[in-house]
Amino acid sequence: MRTVNAQNYAVRRDAFVDAAQRLIQSQGYEDVSIGAILDDLGASRGAFYHYFESKADLLDAVIERMTDMATASLMPALDDPGLTAIQKFEAFFAGIARYKAERTDLVLGLVRVWLSDENAIVREKFRKGLNTSIAPLLAEIVRQGEAEGAFTIHGPDATARVLVALMLGANEEATNLFIARQAGTITFGDVERTLGAYAEAFERVLGLRPGSLTFADSATLRQWYG
Repeated sequence: MRTVNAQNYAVRRDAFVDAAQRLIQSQGYEDVSIGAILDDLGASRGAFYHYFESKADLLDAVIERMTDMATASLMPALDDPGLTAIQKFEAFFAGIARYKAERTDLVLGLVRVWLSDENAIVREKFRKGLNTSIAPLLAEIVRQGEAEGAFTIHGPDATARVLVALMLGANEEATNLFIARQAGTITFGDVERTLGAYAEAFERVLGLRPGSLTFADSATLRQWYG
Protein backbone atom coordinates (compact mmCIF):
# COMPACT_ATOMS: atom_id res chain seq x y z
CA MET A 1 0.00 0.00 0.00
CA ARG A 2 2.80 2.40 0.86
CA THR A 3 4.45 1.72 -2.51
CA VAL A 4 1.22 2.47 -4.38
CA ASN A 5 0.71 5.65 -2.38
CA ALA A 6 4.30 6.74 -3.06
CA GLN A 7 3.82 6.10 -6.77
CA ASN A 8 0.55 8.04 -6.85
CA TYR A 9 2.19 10.89 -4.95
CA ALA A 10 5.07 11.02 -7.44
CA VAL A 11 2.72 10.97 -10.43
CA ARG A 12 0.55 13.78 -9.08
CA ARG A 13 3.58 15.83 -8.09
CA ASP A 14 5.12 15.33 -11.54
CA ALA A 15 1.94 16.68 -13.12
CA PHE A 16 2.57 20.04 -11.41
CA VAL A 17 6.20 19.99 -12.56
CA ASP A 18 5.12 19.19 -16.14
CA ALA A 19 2.62 22.05 -16.17
CA ALA A 20 5.09 24.51 -14.67
CA GLN A 21 7.77 23.57 -17.19
CA ARG A 22 5.36 23.99 -20.11
CA LEU A 23 4.24 27.42 -18.92
CA ILE A 24 7.73 28.64 -18.04
CA GLN A 25 8.99 27.58 -21.45
CA SER A 26 6.17 29.38 -23.25
CA GLN A 27 5.72 32.47 -21.06
CA GLY A 28 8.73 32.93 -18.79
CA TYR A 29 8.95 32.23 -15.06
CA GLU A 30 8.03 35.71 -13.85
CA ASP A 31 4.79 35.68 -15.88
CA VAL A 32 3.66 32.28 -14.61
CA SER A 33 1.47 32.33 -11.50
CA ILE A 34 0.36 29.51 -9.26
CA GLY A 35 -3.16 30.28 -10.46
CA ALA A 36 -2.14 29.70 -14.08
CA ILE A 37 -0.65 26.34 -13.15
CA LEU A 38 -3.82 25.37 -11.27
CA ASP A 39 -5.95 26.40 -14.26
CA ASP A 40 -3.74 24.37 -16.59
CA LEU A 41 -4.24 21.25 -14.49
CA GLY A 42 -7.74 21.91 -13.22
CA ALA A 43 -6.33 21.47 -9.71
CA SER A 44 -7.08 23.16 -6.40
CA ARG A 45 -4.78 25.46 -4.46
CA GLY A 46 -4.85 22.97 -1.60
CA ALA A 47 -3.55 20.27 -3.93
CA PHE A 48 -0.65 22.50 -4.97
CA TYR A 49 0.41 23.18 -1.39
CA HIS A 50 0.23 19.47 -0.63
CA TYR A 51 3.29 19.00 -2.86
CA PHE A 52 5.05 22.38 -2.83
CA GLU A 53 5.53 25.10 -0.26
CA SER A 54 5.74 27.92 -2.81
CA LYS A 55 6.24 28.85 -6.46
CA ALA A 56 9.99 28.95 -5.76
CA ASP A 57 9.82 25.38 -4.42
CA LEU A 58 8.12 24.30 -7.65
CA LEU A 59 10.80 26.07 -9.68
CA ASP A 60 13.45 24.05 -7.86
CA ALA A 61 11.65 20.89 -8.99
CA VAL A 62 11.58 22.14 -12.60
CA ILE A 63 15.30 22.91 -12.51
CA GLU A 64 16.01 19.51 -11.00
CA ARG A 65 14.10 17.94 -13.89
CA MET A 66 16.10 19.93 -16.45
CA THR A 67 19.47 19.12 -14.90
CA ASP A 68 18.53 15.44 -14.63
CA MET A 69 17.83 15.41 -18.36
CA ALA A 70 21.16 17.09 -19.09
CA THR A 71 22.97 14.62 -16.86
CA ALA A 72 21.26 11.66 -18.51
CA SER A 73 22.61 12.79 -21.89
CA LEU A 74 26.16 12.42 -20.59
CA MET A 75 25.84 9.00 -18.95
CA PRO A 76 25.99 6.70 -22.01
CA ALA A 77 29.38 8.14 -23.00
CA LEU A 78 30.67 8.23 -19.42
CA ASP A 79 29.77 4.58 -18.84
CA ASP A 80 31.33 3.27 -22.07
CA PRO A 81 34.68 1.64 -21.12
CA GLY A 82 35.71 1.39 -24.76
CA LEU A 83 35.87 5.15 -25.33
CA THR A 84 38.87 7.39 -24.80
CA ALA A 85 38.35 10.67 -22.94
CA ILE A 86 38.35 12.62 -26.22
CA GLN A 87 35.77 10.25 -27.69
CA LYS A 88 33.62 10.64 -24.57
CA PHE A 89 33.60 14.41 -24.94
CA GLU A 90 32.70 14.12 -28.61
CA ALA A 91 29.93 11.62 -27.82
CA PHE A 92 28.59 14.03 -25.20
CA PHE A 93 28.46 16.95 -27.64
CA ALA A 94 26.94 14.74 -30.33
CA GLY A 95 24.29 13.61 -27.85
CA ILE A 96 23.32 17.21 -27.06
CA ALA A 97 23.13 18.06 -30.77
CA ARG A 98 21.02 14.97 -31.46
CA TYR A 99 18.67 15.77 -28.56
CA LYS A 100 18.06 19.26 -29.94
CA ALA A 101 17.69 18.04 -33.53
CA GLU A 102 15.01 15.57 -32.47
CA ARG A 103 13.08 18.35 -30.72
CA THR A 104 13.47 21.22 -33.18
CA ASP A 105 10.02 22.72 -32.57
CA LEU A 106 10.48 22.71 -28.80
CA VAL A 107 13.95 24.24 -29.01
CA LEU A 108 12.78 26.94 -31.40
CA GLY A 109 9.87 27.73 -29.10
CA LEU A 110 12.24 28.18 -26.18
CA VAL A 111 14.87 30.33 -27.88
CA ARG A 112 13.49 33.79 -27.21
CA VAL A 113 11.73 33.19 -23.92
CA TRP A 114 14.83 31.50 -22.46
CA LEU A 115 16.87 34.69 -22.80
CA SER A 116 14.09 37.00 -21.60
CA ASP A 117 14.35 38.94 -18.36
CA GLU A 118 11.39 36.91 -17.08
CA ASN A 119 13.56 33.78 -17.07
CA ALA A 120 16.69 35.28 -15.49
CA ILE A 121 16.15 33.43 -12.21
CA VAL A 122 15.54 30.17 -14.10
CA ARG A 123 18.77 30.54 -16.07
CA GLU A 124 20.77 31.24 -12.94
CA LYS A 125 19.33 28.28 -11.06
CA PHE A 126 19.91 26.07 -14.09
CA ARG A 127 23.57 27.15 -14.25
CA LYS A 128 24.05 26.29 -10.59
CA GLY A 129 22.25 23.00 -11.04
CA LEU A 130 24.52 21.99 -13.91
CA ASN A 131 27.62 22.84 -11.94
CA THR A 132 26.38 20.56 -9.18
CA SER A 133 25.32 17.66 -11.39
CA ILE A 134 27.50 17.72 -14.51
CA ALA A 135 30.82 19.13 -13.28
CA PRO A 136 31.64 15.96 -11.27
CA LEU A 137 30.86 13.80 -14.31
CA LEU A 138 33.02 15.92 -16.61
CA ALA A 139 35.77 15.71 -13.98
CA GLU A 140 35.76 11.93 -14.44
CA ILE A 141 36.33 12.32 -18.18
CA VAL A 142 39.04 14.91 -17.56
CA ARG A 143 40.69 12.61 -15.03
CA GLN A 144 40.66 9.79 -17.58
CA GLY A 145 42.15 12.04 -20.26
CA GLU A 146 44.91 13.10 -17.90
CA ALA A 147 45.71 9.44 -17.16
CA GLU A 148 45.76 8.71 -20.89
CA GLY A 149 48.23 11.53 -21.42
CA ALA A 150 45.79 13.33 -23.71
CA PHE A 151 45.02 16.33 -21.44
CA THR A 152 47.36 18.79 -19.75
CA ILE A 153 45.39 20.35 -16.91
CA HIS A 154 45.60 21.89 -13.42
CA GLY A 155 43.30 19.50 -11.58
CA PRO A 156 40.22 17.62 -12.89
CA ASP A 157 37.64 19.21 -10.59
CA ALA A 158 38.64 22.82 -11.25
CA THR A 159 38.99 22.11 -14.97
CA ALA A 160 35.52 20.55 -15.09
CA ARG A 161 33.96 23.65 -13.53
CA VAL A 162 35.66 25.82 -16.14
CA LEU A 163 34.38 23.54 -18.90
CA VAL A 164 30.82 23.77 -17.59
CA ALA A 165 31.11 27.57 -17.60
CA LEU A 166 32.32 27.45 -21.21
CA MET A 167 29.50 25.13 -22.20
CA LEU A 168 26.89 27.40 -20.65
CA GLY A 169 28.44 30.43 -22.31
CA ALA A 170 28.55 28.68 -25.67
CA ASN A 171 24.92 27.61 -25.34
CA GLU A 172 23.77 31.14 -24.56
CA GLU A 173 25.89 32.55 -27.38
CA ALA A 174 24.48 29.94 -29.77
CA THR A 175 20.98 31.16 -28.90
CA ASN A 176 21.97 34.80 -29.50
CA LEU A 177 23.53 33.81 -32.81
CA PHE A 178 20.37 32.00 -33.87
CA ILE A 179 18.25 35.08 -33.20
CA ALA A 180 20.73 37.31 -35.03
CA ARG A 181 20.90 34.89 -37.95
CA GLN A 182 17.09 34.84 -38.21
CA ALA A 183 17.13 38.63 -38.25
CA GLY A 184 19.74 38.61 -41.01
CA THR A 185 22.23 40.70 -39.05
CA ILE A 186 25.07 38.15 -39.19
CA THR A 187 26.40 35.65 -41.72
CA PHE A 188 26.87 31.91 -41.44
CA GLY A 189 30.59 32.62 -41.36
CA ASP A 190 30.08 34.77 -38.25
CA VAL A 191 28.39 31.80 -36.59
CA GLU A 192 31.24 29.44 -37.49
CA ARG A 193 33.90 31.83 -36.23
CA THR A 194 32.13 32.57 -32.93
CA LEU A 195 31.34 28.98 -32.04
CA GLY A 196 34.77 27.97 -33.30
CA ALA A 197 36.30 30.32 -30.74
CA TYR A 198 34.45 28.50 -27.96
CA ALA A 199 35.66 25.17 -29.32
CA GLU A 200 39.23 26.45 -29.33
CA ALA A 201 38.86 27.70 -25.76
CA PHE A 202 37.60 24.27 -24.69
CA GLU A 203 40.64 22.64 -26.30
CA ARG A 204 43.03 25.12 -24.71
CA VAL A 205 41.65 24.42 -21.24
CA LEU A 206 42.37 20.73 -21.82
CA GLY A 207 45.79 21.39 -23.34
CA LEU A 208 44.78 20.02 -26.76
CA ARG A 209 45.88 21.10 -30.21
CA PRO A 210 43.27 23.09 -32.22
CA GLY A 211 41.01 20.72 -34.10
CA SER A 212 41.45 17.86 -31.64
CA LEU A 213 37.76 17.85 -30.71
CA THR A 214 34.71 17.83 -32.97
CA PHE A 215 31.91 19.87 -31.43
CA ALA A 216 29.44 20.30 -34.28
CA ASP A 217 29.90 19.42 -37.92
CA SER A 218 28.99 21.74 -40.75
CA ALA A 219 25.75 19.88 -41.50
CA THR A 220 24.52 20.38 -37.92
CA LEU A 221 25.36 24.07 -38.00
CA ARG A 222 23.61 24.42 -41.35
CA GLN A 223 20.50 22.84 -39.88
CA TRP A 224 20.21 25.65 -37.34
CA TYR A 225 21.97 28.58 -38.96
CA GLY A 226 22.03 27.88 -42.71
